[in-house]
Amino acid sequence: MSSPYPKLRMLIDGKWIGAEGRTTQPVIDPATEDVLGYLPHAAASDLDRALHAAEQSFRSWKRVPARKRGEILKMAASLIRERAEHITRLVTLEEGKPLAEARIETAMAADTLEWYAEEGRRAYGRIIPSAVGNNQLRVMQEPVGPVAAFAPWNFPVVNPARKIGAALAAGCSCIMKPPEEAPASALAIAEALVDAGLPDGVLSIVFGVPHEISTHLLRSPIIKKVSFTGSIPVGKQLMKMSAETMKRTTMELGGHAPVLVFDDVDVDSVLDLFLAAKFMNDGQVCVSPTRFYVQNRIFDRFVEGFAARAEALPVGPGTDERNRMGPLAHPKRIDAMAVLIEDAIRAGSRSCAGGERIGNRGYYWKPTVLANVPETARTMNEEPFGPLALINPVADEDEAVARANRLPFGLAAYVFSTNGARARAMGDGLEAGMVGINNFAISTPEAPFGGVKESGHGSENAIEGLQACLTTKLISEC
Repeated sequence: MSSPYPKLRMLIDGKWIGAEGRTTQPVIDPATEDVLGYLPHAAASDLDRALHAAEQSFRSWKRVPARKRGEILKMAASLIRERAEHITRLVTLEEGKPLAEARIETAMAADTLEWYAEEGRRAYGRIIPSAVGNNQLRVMQEPVGPVAAFAPWNFPVVNPARKIGAALAAGCSCIMKPPEEAPASALAIAEALVDAGLPDGVLSIVFGVPHEISTHLLRSPIIKKVSFTGSIPVGKQLMKMSAETMKRTTMELGGHAPVLVFDDVDVDSVLDLFLAAKFMNDGQVCVSPTRFYVQNRIFDRFVEGFAARAEALPVGPGTDERNRMGPLAHPKRIDAMAVLIEDAIRAGSRSCAGGERIGNRGYYWKPTVLANVPETARTMNEEPFGPLALINPVADEDEAVARANRLPFGLAAYVFSTNGARARAMGDGLEAGMVGINNFAISTPEAPFGGVKESGHGSENAIEGLQACLTTKLISEC
């Protein structure tokens, strides 16, 4: 790495708080299993300070003109771009993904803050013509209040940027709990905002035992909005706690994305695209294409081509520019891959590529392809969240869409066909919050990102992400 790993700290009420005298936990490099540093945990008193700061700063921040709030966000975006290579290397060091992917993520984080900076100026209200005399009806959009945000480790700069950007652009203060596995990446976003002139207290960054942090924050009446990205069971638990004080929630939960592939596609062309999408970030992506339903006529050729490409994929440290896939983020993912693949083989799946750990130092796993996977296999019903492609044959459109919609998840889905009418019909029939037709480009700052069914509710990014941090007020005046 070109720069040393930074000392880890928290941000509370404008003060940077180090690890001295506090409970800490090690942060592990997934490529080597070495300890990078020690992360301080917030005590209950720290969380109370963060809550008080969020409450007090909200009163002034919401009155700052949207244009001025946007200038701070734009400056932060500019600083992230200036520091891009440093942040990129932090992402790779902590999370493991290749530098090329980390660069894209860092650029997206800057783009996200900049987009919210601009969209915050367009939180429009409206005047409604009244049927009663000289009565005037005004509809106003106002910031909802202090936001508690929780982000996972798989995209350690984009996820915080989405949540913080929406809250700050809307005029809300924010307490952010980034992932303990990748803290320096998220802290780099906070540092850019502080250096851009964000007032003290508007943003706090805390770390600790996730359940303890979330319980403390969500039980406080100060928090008015909760934004969470993570697993379905945890999301449901946070919703239950939020309901006690009627907090607004945005939940971006798990997925198990189906891909419908029809026999009119150019197999070789789509396989190159599929390989990059499937094994991006080792498949540790909530919208990762995972269940491939391929029309019978091209099934064998598709499986053979996918497996050959997977076997040839360079795997190794993300810091080596030659590698296309780095280590998994932590040892739990290694254990999960072993259990799910063993179960699938036992159920009758055909192993076509990979299926085992690489070496015994670092959390490396071979890109894995399974074919003819029974729907009773656990991996067909549980999100694998790893470098695993599941390929099954289907006869026609009806079978493909029925099998795609079988699960209670509905985050992302994809369709590949050169027949426009068929592709649109399949897109309309898929039960998902986001559908990619002949592409995987469904995550951009200007487009809503969210799911349906048990994959959650609400959206991040786009107008919808800003509106999630706003409330509607009607003023009737004579």
